[in-house]
Amino acid sequence: MRNADIRRLEREIQSVTKKLEAVRRGEWWPLNGSERRAMARALAGGAYRAGRGRSTDRAEQRIDTLGAAAETRLTAELSALHAERQRLITEAARAKAAKKSSGWF
Repeated sequence: MRNADIRRLEREIQSVTKKLEAVRRGEWWPLNGSERRAMARALAGGAYRAGRGRSTDRAEQRIDTLGAAAETRLTAELSALHAERQRLITEAARAKAAKKSSGWF
C-alpha cells in the first residue's frame, strides 16, 4: 500500500492512544454516547443515594466498571490498528521486493 495509508493509520493510532490515556485519567470526552449516558446514570444514582444518607458503593462500582469497559474497548481498537499497520507495512515491503526482483537492474 501507499505511505499515505500508513501515515493515516499512525495518526489514528496516536489519537486512540490519547483517548486511552484520557480514559485512564478518568476523563469523559473519549467515551461514546452509551458510555456517557451510563456514567451519568451512575453518577445521578450515587448522588441521590448520598443525598439520602445511604451507601454509594454500587454506583462507585458501576462507574469503575464503565471506565474499565471503555478502556478495554479502546485497547482492542488500538491493537487492531497496530495489526492493520503491520499488515500494510508487510504488504508494501513485499511489493517493493517484487518490483526490485522483476527488473534487469
